[in-house]
Amino acid sequence: MAAERAVVHYEVRDQIAVVTMNRPDYRNAQNSVMTYALDDAFYRACEDDRVKVIVLAGEGKHFSAGHDIGSPERDIDVSYPRRAGLWWDHTTRSGGESRFAREQEVYLGMCRRWREMPKPAIASVQGACVAGGLMLAWVCDLIVASDDAFFADPVVKMGIPGVEYFAHPWVLGPRVAKEFLFTGKRMSAQRAYEVGMVNEVVPREELSEATMRLAGTVAEMPMFGLSLTKKAINQAEDLMGMQSGMDSVFGLHHFAHAHNAEVGKDSLAGMDARSMKKSNEERG
Repeated sequence: MAAERAVVHYEVRDQIAVVTMNRPDYRNAQNSVMTYALDDAFYRACEDDRVKVIVLAGEGKHFSAGHDIGSPERDIDVSYPRRAGLWWDHTTRSGGESRFAREQEVYLGMCRRWREMPKPAIASVQGACVAGGLMLAWVCDLIVASDDAFFADPVVKMGIPGVEYFAHPWVLGPRVAKEFLFTGKRMSAQRAYEVGMVNEVVPREELSEATMRLAGTVAEMPMFGLSLTKKAINQAEDLMGMQSGMDSVFGLHHFAHAHNAEVGKDSLAGMDARSMKKSNEERG
């Protein structure tokens, strides 16, 4: 439990729960400890009758650099009690059978679970919001970004068609989603605002204040009205194919992993955190 408290901070300010990822030395890369600590924090916020709005933030210079694919605390081979689904323990299997079960739980399953939180969630994004970091921002209902924030999903470099929570066409629209993935380039906060992915862009030093101000405005609305409105819009997205689309792309995602493992060094096409960071910087 001590480790969980260390990687995610939780506090309530008035009617707002602030959930902060706390691995700044690794740009808030998400290992499983962080994933389950986030789940604990979100569950706590949803249970707390004082809380009407949830803010998700990242400690340090960056919101999140994505999945942990290289830190000393990477825990891909550790078993955790499943919460998002009933797939088996991935550590008891091998190959695609293990990978599919794990990613169904900690990536796709958890993100879907968090998207359905009955309370509005706001992502407060600074610096890097890359790959798995996008998934965390996209499960939130609103996004406030600092002017130094950037967004990217460079995993096509691995031969993989986007991250597991494949919301790209719904968040960006099909043509911008294709550009975003085909080029692997960083999208600035301003461009993200222009295409409708971000709600507000503010100077870096004003990010926390602006996020809390928006959260406070949302919190003035009746809780049940907010919950029903969130559900209505989520259902509309699903009727536009979001859930079934994600299911189909999740299969393609794992086909790409399996292909990489069969013809190359590993399921990530030999890429690691260092090479992905370098590739992302080169593409600017």
